[in-house]
Amino acid sequence: MKVHRRWFLLGVLCLFAASAPIKSFGQTPTFPSRPVKFITPQAAGSGNDPAMRVLADKLGKMWGQQIALINQPGAGGAIAVRSAASAVPDGHILFITIASTLTVLPVTEPDLSEKLNSFVPIGFAGEIPMGIAISPQLPVNSLAELIEFSKKQPAGLNAAVAFRGGMPDLATELFRNRTGANLNPIYYPGSVQAMSDVITNRVPVIVDGLSGPLGDEQVKLLAIASPARLPAHPQIPTVSETVPGFTASGWFVLLGPPGTPAWIAKKVNEDLRQALDQQDVREKFTALGVSTRAMSPEELSDFIGSEQQLWKPVISKVGLAAQ
Repeated sequence: MKVHRRWFLLGVLCLFAASAPIKSFGQTPTFPSRPVKFITPQAAGSGNDPAMRVLADKLGKMWGQQIALINQPGAGGAIAVRSAASAVPDGHILFITIASTLTVLPVTEPDLSEKLNSFVPIGFAGEIPMGIAISPQLPVNSLAELIEFSKKQPAGLNAAVAFRGGMPDLATELFRNRTGANLNPIYYPGSVQAMSDVITNRVPVIVDGLSGPLGDEQVKLLAIASPARLPAHPQIPTVSETVPGFTASGWFVLLGPPGTPAWIAKKVNEDLRQALDQQDVREKFTALGVSTRAMSPEELSDFIGSEQQLWKPVISKVGLAAQ
């Protein structure tokens, strides 16, 4: 009997298939399989950038892959947003971004709202609460005294604020709205310049993140806008002890480009939590004035939404809203 050639070839292929290793249907691929990039709108060395590098280094060691922090500052974060939004959504390019990018840009750059909303939430990384400090020459010793003293000054008190449109700016405006404090924001290109003028008493008040210069002993830290007193500063009251419910912090989170698979978001979230729970990371974060809290991707989405609602009217008041 003759066997048709195509049936013979089919039989050979079947034998090869039977001898090949079996791979279960839907098996999760290995991640990451190559170096990873974290795109950030922060300038190198500024704000949360040092803490981001600590985190990237720890995750890189856990994954056995190099993680490069790609700084793309400019346009209030819009440059980094566009870059990260166009990345291939396979988890090897992620977006590690800050509070102002997700709260200010949707108001000031409406055309970016769709891009911002399409990012996939992964996890909360860290936060630096805002602090209110004064020059030692100012004759007040508490936040309540500062509020009353400012109201008695016909021209008010100047307050040094780094970066117009950043969280220190928004926190200053929210504080003025809640308390009636007569503070006049004076904008600086960075925290170091702002702090220098407070130390020399050229400007009596400063609102900034509780890290770097704000910890300088040459100024008097009156209050911290964290939900509770910080273990590192137990003697410093919270702003909410004087202004109930007042909290404000600069935070940074990890997002995936639009279309990032849920399994990647889940895995990175789990690894992120593990990294943040390591003692060496906690110690480095504490030294930088950074704290953290665990959030699932769903909890992060809710958190971002609540922050956007909190700051949207404040952004309009400080004149940042799109015209």
